[in-house]
Amino acid sequence: MLLFCTSLLATSSALALAAQAAPPAQEAQAAPVADAATPEEEGDVIVVTGTRAEGRTRLDSASPVDVLSGASLQRQGTTELATALSAVAPSIDFPRPAANDGTDAIRPATLRGLSPDQTLVLINGIRGHTSALLNTNGTVGRGSAAVDLNTIPTVALDRIEVLRDGASAQYGSDAIAGVVNLRLREARSGGGAQVNYGFYNTDVDTANGRRSVTGENAVTASLWQGIGFGEDGFLTVSGEYLKRSPTNRADFDRRVTPNRITGRYGDPEVEQYTGFVNAGTSLTDDWSLYAFGGYQDRDTRSAAFPRLASATTALAGYPNGFLPIINTKVQDLNSAAGLRGNLGGFDVDLSFSYGRNKIGFRTLNSANYAYGSATPRDFSDGALIYDQYIVGLDATRRFDVFQSLNVAFGLEGRREGYKIQAGEQASYGYPPAGTVTGAAANAAPGAQGFGGFSPLNETERSRRNVSAYVDIEAQVTDKFLAGLAGRVEDYSDFGSTVNGKLSLRYDVADWFALRGTASTGFRAPSLQQQYFTQIAQVVQNGVPVQTGTYPSVSAVGTALGGLPLEPEKSTNLSVGTVIRSGGFDLTVDAYRIHIRNQIGLSENISAGTPGTATYNPQVAALLPADVSAARFFINGLATTTKGIDVVAHYRWRTAGAGAFDFTLAGNINDVKVTRVPTSTATLNPAPTLFARSRILTLEDGTPQQKVTGTVDWSLDRLGALARVTYYGNVNQAGTTPAADVFTGNRAITDLELRYAATKGAQIGLGVSNLFDVYPRETPLANNPSGVLGFPYYSPFGFNGRYLYARLGLNW
Repeated sequence: MLLFCTSLLATSSALALAAQAAPPAQEAQAAPVADAATPEEEGDVIVVTGTRAEGRTRLDSASPVDVLSGASLQRQGTTELATALSAVAPSIDFPRPAANDGTDAIRPATLRGLSPDQTLVLINGIRGHTSALLNTNGTVGRGSAAVDLNTIPTVALDRIEVLRDGASAQYGSDAIAGVVNLRLREARSGGGAQVNYGFYNTDVDTANGRRSVTGENAVTASLWQGIGFGEDGFLTVSGEYLKRSPTNRADFDRRVTPNRITGRYGDPEVEQYTGFVNAGTSLTDDWSLYAFGGYQDRDTRSAAFPRLASATTALAGYPNGFLPIINTKVQDLNSAAGLRGNLGGFDVDLSFSYGRNKIGFRTLNSANYAYGSATPRDFSDGALIYDQYIVGLDATRRFDVFQSLNVAFGLEGRREGYKIQAGEQASYGYPPAGTVTGAAANAAPGAQGFGGFSPLNETERSRRNVSAYVDIEAQVTDKFLAGLAGRVEDYSDFGSTVNGKLSLRYDVADWFALRGTASTGFRAPSLQQQYFTQIAQVVQNGVPVQTGTYPSVSAVGTALGGLPLEPEKSTNLSVGTVIRSGGFDLTVDAYRIHIRNQIGLSENISAGTPGTATYNPQVAALLPADVSAARFFINGLATTTKGIDVVAHYRWRTAGAGAFDFTLAGNINDVKVTRVPTSTATLNPAPTLFARSRILTLEDGTPQQKVTGTVDWSLDRLGALARVTYYGNVNQAGTTPAADVFTGNRAITDLELRYAATKGAQIGLGVSNLFDVYPRETPLANNPSGVLGFPYYSPFGFNGRYLYARLGLNW
């Protein structure tokens, strides 16, 4: 069934609208693009991701590459890049975790069901930096530190290229699942301003009751301007402001009388400012200079589980209980500058980039029970900081060998840094000795909801790596294309790795081609995985457990059998076809990705209860006195992912009824865990290292089927878009089958009407999730607190129908 044999990263109208991208700038191009282009009626978009040969289009490539235009990303109710990308790209999923601490604010996206940190993100072809956040709770992407796509505003983008193929031999670490290349807008003139306003109008049916919600609005204001200077210089400035109210889809709490909603469960409250600049100019006939920079300030407030009224909450000054608020303040910086030119017949690109992500944590409306009635209510919990310097040198040259021979090679040096800063004492510790007596004197310390980082958690680490690559692509005949790439990298912490890739394509006829790739890949363990440490309360079966997360090489980690982390390794195979005729094109690509030595965050290793059959005195002797359980990262998991991507697109231009663009695209994806570690260096056998819920999250935490069908119509200045996205069933797995929560198979319908003048007014009216579809509600037995109204593994979220309007002006 073609419908379900599908995947893409199709452009829900993007493949047709991809032509609206500005003329593509090659990575080694000598001069920057001058002005944004008008939409091309026919022809294909040239890509710069997955190939270093100039002039290659997405349908001519040996690897599957999808092009998503900036227009397709903006023709939606959301202005979040990750949410918009997942709506038009069936291979990408973006769950919306809630009640999961910092992950509520910095949500990771996945490609082909793999870990978020197994997809490489580039900005204008330069490696982006990851977030400082390590996802440590029970979410999709647990244990990963991924790039936060939402730090890049859609208004700053010309297009996105998604390489759905392993590419570590070409780009280095992380490119196991593929590569997402964010191409910034380049313009010498023109500009635009836009305001998006939307709100929810939905009926919420949870296991314990029903209610209606109208409101929870969001406002986004954006602006971009192109400025020309000199003969071909450009400066494109973009800015965005977002103000979003929190949503709440918590269930009624049966623990209180009368039953009422005590929690807050949904999207966090957000206020953020983002600015980007992208610039370039020729220096001489042969050399040009380019640079870009972006900064975002984001304030996010999500809720922890409610603390109901009790003697303890009353002692802390909350006789009616309280709802802790987790406040993250994110400051994110992207910057790069480079020089391009011709040297000795080679197109040379020398680039410098720096990225930094800082996350400051606060816990508001909370209490440290150990302080009793003297407890503060707001706490400064400390901060996480990650930064990255990169210097890269790339050289490319075309030779008149065979039909053509493109040779590229390069060097890269990278320095990464990671830091944990402690919070104030009240956020993590006890008050001064003797200042508190009574019940509070025996209470566990730390801010309720999110405890702060202590001085014992503070760390500052860095590492360096150097790499070299060679990438050869030969058009052997007019029908046969062959590519070979190899890369060697050396890291200061774990050593070196070598990877290679072979790509082949044969055009059987003008309308039909076969293509395939074979490659090896790797992902270096992140500094966050190697050195993150914190003692915090982790909720297990509704009960907070004081748990320590330790580096695998720390004293505690080593005692429990932790070892230095090693890189993950992968073997990728892909085979596909390309069919095109007139306005119709179809790509079908099957793939197999085997990952070995995969890194995972262990379960909480505890000794159990003394006197019971499961009590483990060996573990009890190894655990610190201040924690009941400990966890750390372990190599040794293995997975095999098999799937099929299909993208079908048809352009139909009529004489009087306008232009129609039809896209049908989807993904079948099956992940199997083939190896699970059961012992450590000191514990054999060990207590359960990876529980059933972790294994099933890897296998069933993202849809095995996702299909998107889109119709985009335009006639002069009028247009309309209809999109239906089908999501297969997802399992938010528990420790037993009875604790599993399924989302069910669901179809989401989006509609938009628009008026768009090339220069002048821009008006859009639309609805996301027209039929107000929700995942299955969380059953009563799996939701004792009433907070978790719906599974947060849902690939389309759980907020319901959203109405929006977009008003703008182009000049």
